[in-house]
Amino acid sequence: MTTASAWAHVARAGAALAAGMGVGRFVYTPILPLMQARAGLSAAAGAHLATANYAGYLLGALAGTLAPALVRSRAVLRGSLLLLTASLAAMPLTRSTALWALLRLLAGAASALVFVVAAAALLHHLREHPAHLPGWSFGGVGAGIALSGLLVQALRPVADWRAAWWAAAALAGVLTAVSWNLRPEDAPSAGPVPGRPATTRTHRWFGALFVSYFLEGVGYIVAGTFLVAAIDQASPGWVGSGAWVLVGLAAVPSAALWARLGRRWSRPGLLLTALVVQAAGIALPAVTGSTAAALGSAVLFGATFLGVSTLALATGAHLRFPRSVALLTAGYSVGQILGPLAVAPLLRHGYHQALLLAAAVVAAAAVAAAVLRIGFPHHLDPEHTQPPRRPQPAGATGPRGTRGQDAA
Repeated sequence: MTTASAWAHVARAGAALAAGMGVGRFVYTPILPLMQARAGLSAAAGAHLATANYAGYLLGALAGTLAPALVRSRAVLRGSLLLLTASLAAMPLTRSTALWALLRLLAGAASALVFVVAAAALLHHLREHPAHLPGWSFGGVGAGIALSGLLVQALRPVADWRAAWWAAAALAGVLTAVSWNLRPEDAPSAGPVPGRPATTRTHRWFGALFVSYFLEGVGYIVAGTFLVAAIDQASPGWVGSGAWVLVGLAAVPSAALWARLGRRWSRPGLLLTALVVQAAGIALPAVTGSTAAALGSAVLFGATFLGVSTLALATGAHLRFPRSVALLTAGYSVGQILGPLAVAPLLRHGYHQALLLAAAVVAAAAVAAAVLRIGFPHHLDPEHTQPPRRPQPAGATGPRGTRGQDAA
């Protein structure tokens, strides 16, 4: 793949992730306060709608795990994007909580399929290119968050929650058109790949990675769902929606930055760092209700949550664990279902206790990442596509310069 076609692939995948995740999933966060104020949605019902979305996400992730052919299907990608857009457009057509839950369930399943198809396509087609390129695609999630947040903020003074959902559907439709020709992952070739060991036992490291990513799913989603509502309780009206836009803007370059850092430092070490920073960011609005704390929390959260996903998925690929993207996404999905359920009893007292619990869970994810670092097999080539090179004189570099030593 040439550099120009690689960047075109990045743009299409980024648009798919912006539609599927940034809009399809996270637009609910800035719309939630509008629905509570103008559609009679209670805090508990809001948590249940979030849980329905995450249950759908789990179903989509499991489908990608159990039927790998779905991850390589352009028809599945296109159908999921269309279903997602339709589910957003249908939200204003009813006031039934049960129907809202069904629509969010469908949106979640579509989001998961879009994510696993796009992520697998990125890790497959761009494995010969610098690590920051897939990171810019993952930054599409942040762009979708920022764009949808700006839409909701612009509509908030002049329109109601219905207009916000329709605007989100229109934005998802535009992003769907941009990503329409994304090329999914190719079917696997028969036989072993030259230069790759026949068996590499990495189960214990993948187990620690899975636990860490699962706990991240539990903790981060509480902030991802309730951060705007929590800030709205203690700050002027513009701060909550403004903070959500800031989350998106901070997320846009974050995945590429963490991926680039992964070429210089250990990915498990970076994962630990990102999780510690994120835990501090989630806790900030619960510790103090100042505007500075709210905006600082938005920056720290936005700068890390995509980075954690990028590092975790890249580490799974580094370990060469079969179907690592789908498996990690499934575990993450289970965590996202449990997160809102775990904090639902705390919401009657506001959102501060929920955020503190979420920060504690993310801190536990950091502990699992610390375990992942113990004896981690850095000698594995994360790109694992090049045949073994002939020995070279000391001090010499191959045609790829020092990149061949990135994993050492």
